[in-house]
Amino acid sequence: MDPPSTDFHIRYAIKDDMHHILNLIKELAIYEKELQSVEATEEKLLTTLGFNSQQPGPAYAKALLLFSRDDEAQAYIIPSNLASPAGIALYFHNYSTWRAAPGIWLEDLFVREKYRGRGYGTALITALAREVERINGGRLEWSVLKWNTPSINFYESENIGAKCMSEWQTMRVDGDQLKKLASKGPAVL
Repeated sequence: MDPPSTDFHIRYAIKDDMHHILNLIKELAIYEKELQSVEATEEKLLTTLGFNSQQPGPAYAKALLLFSRDDEAQAYIIPSNLASPAGIALYFHNYSTWRAAPGIWLEDLFVREKYRGRGYGTALITALAREVERINGGRLEWSVLKWNTPSINFYESENIGAKCMSEWQTMRVDGDQLKKLASKGPAVL
């Protein structure tokens, strides 16, 4: 499917989008049956999301928002009078030592259900691929839940062309175990 060319545009998130970003994060968590795990707040997002050159300080992740121009029925209002976002791609930069090149890790890609099948997800991933090219990067990576067959099929489709890295296992340390681990060993100078 080719992305539609007239009913939407993609832009980087700005601080005024925090309400929408948090709502999209919660909608994704509902889809993944993990709403109870969401600890994000607008305040936390403001301190951890970067807005290109618009915000000094640490920028742990960035967001691209996809806006549908034909979504006037939504209750969301954005100060610039754009319609409510149809989807979001939250990402951050990573690095490949083997390639000696930066890359992008796509943390979350979410398109609201009523907008799916219109090419919006493809458009967001395409925008990220362009960003990888812009930074002379080596790869665009993300993870997907094994039960999420619709997303896996989308990612592996000819349109996206992603391949499953089945030889890699995702590892995670969080919560109390992260605190326990961080308290061990010598300090970094």
